[in-house]
Amino acid sequence: MQIKVLMFDFGGVLMRTLDLMPRRRWEIRYGLPEWGLAKLVFDNPIAKQATVGKAQSSDVWNYVGVELDLSDNQLADLESEFWDGDKLNLDLLDYIKSHSEVYRSIILSNAWLEARDVFDSIPELKMFEEIIISAEIGIAKPDTSIFLHACEKVGVAASQVVFVDDIVENVKAAIALGMNGIVFESTSQTLSDPM
Repeated sequence: MQIKVLMFDFGGVLMRTLDLMPRRRWEIRYGLPEWGLAKLVFDNPIAKQATVGKAQSSDVWNYVGVELDLSDNQLADLESEFWDGDKLNLDLLDYIKSHSEVYRSIILSNAWLEARDVFDSIPELKMFEEIIISAEIGIAKPDTSIFLHACEKVGVAASQVVFVDDIVENVKAAIALGMNGIVFESTSQTLSDPM
């Protein structure tokens, strides 16, 4: 069946953490290993609830603040600096834009409720037909029902979709439904895979 839709994860694919130093400074200060701060922020029980809309991002950051014994000012600084090394993947976005007459494109993101405001503030994301956020629908990848929801939302069969994510487990779940899946490792590697 012909591919009609390119479906992309956001964090780790369309938005990449290219400069680790803003997070690394906090990790060194608080004795965390490399990527330990990201693990603390994204892999804690409150973050998992926020990903399906059962907690707010402020709840997640408050949890982190308690774990690291931060003052309110320190926590505000950490939350701000945590994202400083993140940059849009402009090469991949350019590819998507240049193929917009061939493929429809959507974002499928495991993200907290406040993510909609962030996505709406990024002009480069206006070209996406849909941005589906896990917290808004109460389902997160790799739950296969989120992929079925996305297909239904844009009116295509799973076999007409190429799904790109940096998490192997999510790609495997999509492939199990009949989607074409690509595990993102780099932009060049992803674009060398047949889309």
